[in-house]
Amino acid sequence: MLQPMNALADTAALLSSLHDVWDEEAVDELDHALQSAARAIEDGADDELVLAAALHDLAHSPQFDEAAARRHDETARQWLTVRFGERVGWLAGQHVAAKRYLVATDPAYRAGLTATSVLSLDAQGGAAVDADLVAHPWWPDAVRLRRYDDAAKDPSARHEGRAATIDDVLTVAERVIRQGLSG
Repeated sequence: MLQPMNALADTAALLSSLHDVWDEEAVDELDHALQSAARAIEDGADDELVLAAALHDLAHSPQFDEAAARRHDETARQWLTVRFGERVGWLAGQHVAAKRYLVATDPAYRAGLTATSVLSLDAQGGAAVDADLVAHPWWPDAVRLRRYDDAAKDPSARHEGRAATIDDVLTVAERVIRQGLSG
């Protein structure tokens, strides 16, 4: 069940909490989230995919404990599903599986990963293809999200206007909520 009353406030607070939280060397988690959203928008993604792209790494926020951060894909899935619906949560929750899949199926993909991503890949179990996930109707969008994730590590993007804003993400979130309530 969607919880629209608090979803926008929760999302605004969560995004703001990602400022100056570092997982990658080049950008903080807020820049990463806003660049991921911008890559999705540029690609013509629907609102649910844009929102999932923006919030896929939400568990890196100081609002969550270390255990939640370690299983950040599952944390994102749970947090997003209750607020924005099953598809948003599912897409964000599969970004680690999509990375593992791309490493297993695209020889050039691993070469493009940052050092941080390579280390986390090893901790996440390495290359793998989950046939059940690949057969899921939303899987192609999960792989798209992963590509946005990988392209969202440019330290100059925000200064050059190639990142979304928190308000942009909240506008998308509001549309997702309205669609969920009317659907």
